[in-house]
Amino acid sequence: VVASCRVVTSISDIPTGIPVHLELASMTNRELMSSIVHQVFPVVTSLGLNEQELLFLTQSASGPHSSLSSWNGVPDVGMVSDILFWILKEHGRSKSRASDLTRIHFHTLVYHILATVDGHWANQLAAVAAGARVAGTQACATETIDTSRVSLRAPQEFMTSHSEAGSRIVLNPNKPVVEWHREGISFHFTPVLVCKDPIRTVGLGDAISAEGLFYSEVHPHY
Repeated sequence: VVASCRVVTSISDIPTGIPVHLELASMTNRELMSSIVHQVFPVVTSLGLNEQELLFLTQSASGPHSSLSSWNGVPDVGMVSDILFWILKEHGRSKSRASDLTRIHFHTLVYHILATVDGHWANQLAAVAAGARVAGTQACATETIDTSRVSLRAPQEFMTSHSEAGSRIVLNPNKPVVEWHREGISFHFTPVLVCKDPIRTVGLGDAISAEGLFYSEVHPHY
C-alpha cells in the first residue's frame, strides 16, 4: 500500500483504519507538547519533525538528552537517533501498547533520518533518499539536483547512539544511505545536498515529509 495524504481539521475527523501523518510545528508551550506526545502520538501512524521540534519534544517529555539546551551546530546523529528510538519505544506501537505510531521522518539541514518499527513499513531507503533529493531541488528551485549549486555538509562519520554502545559509521559516497537497527526499530540515514543559495524554503519540511511518504509503503495492521 503506498502512503497517501489527506488533510483533516481534528483527530475525530479521521476515519478508522486510515494511516495518518502528523507534521509537527515549532512551539514554546511545554505542557501543550507533552499533551501532544501522550494524547496525539498514539493515534497517528507517522510523524515528521525537525531538530528544534525534536529537542523541544524531548525536553517537554523528559526524554533522552533533555538537559541539552540547544544543538551545537549540526545536531549530533547519535543523540537524534536516541530520541527517535525513545519516541517509538515509549510512545509507538508494541505488543503491549495500543499505539498506531510506527514511523518518524526527521529532517535537519544537512541530513535526514527515517526511523520505523519493523514489520510496518517498506521502501525506507527510497523514501528517505527522495526526501533529501526534494530538499535540494526545492530550495534551489530546480527540477533536478544541480551539483554546482549544492554542497555536502553532513558529518562524514558518526556514532549511531550515545545511550548505549552504538556503532561508528563512516559514510560511503557510493552508498550514501546508511541503515542500522536497534531493538526492533530500523534507522535509515541520508546526507542532504544543501543548496548554497536557497530561493524557496517556505514549506520545505512539508515537502520533504510528503515526498518521503509518497515513496513509502505501509503494511496495514488494522
